[in-house]
Amino acid sequence: MNPDKSIIIDDLLARVNASPFLIVIDYTKVTVPEFSELRAKLAESGAQCHVAKNNFMRKALSQAGLPDISEHLAGQTAFITGQNDVIAAAKAVNTFAKTSKKAAYKVALVDGSVLTPEAIQALGELPSRDALLAKLLGTINAVGSALARVIQAYVDKENGGSSEEAPAV
Repeated sequence: MNPDKSIIIDDLLARVNASPFLIVIDYTKVTVPEFSELRAKLAESGAQCHVAKNNFMRKALSQAGLPDISEHLAGQTAFITGQNDVIAAAKAVNTFAKTSKKAAYKVALVDGSVLTPEAIQALGELPSRDALLAKLLGTINAVGSALARVIQAYVDKENGGSSEEAPAV
């Protein structure tokens, strides 16, 4: 094998191994300025977009021991990797696809599992991590608040509804 090709495959292998996800998109008819815009949005979410020959990516995925997605590696294909948040990267692609109407998901690998285009798009439509954590904390807090209201109602009932300070429980 040509040493230059080997270097490219090794670089792709390192990127795939370092990333918990790989999103494969079709970027047919995307202009250079639009592609630069997509890369900038992905960079904000901690992800990178790479373009490489499909055969090189096939070899890198094979060497990494990841599932075979060869049937999706045809045509103009871009590969998105990142260090942590697949949802943020999917959101960036979803936003780009809605505005440009040119990019489309082909397939995704998340923690070694193959996701369909519909599944990765659904991931991109989830609320942000911070919003999900806020909802979780709100749910946890709601139980404590409800318990406090029940106890306060019981104390008020026992005191005959007086406004005096209730005894410590």
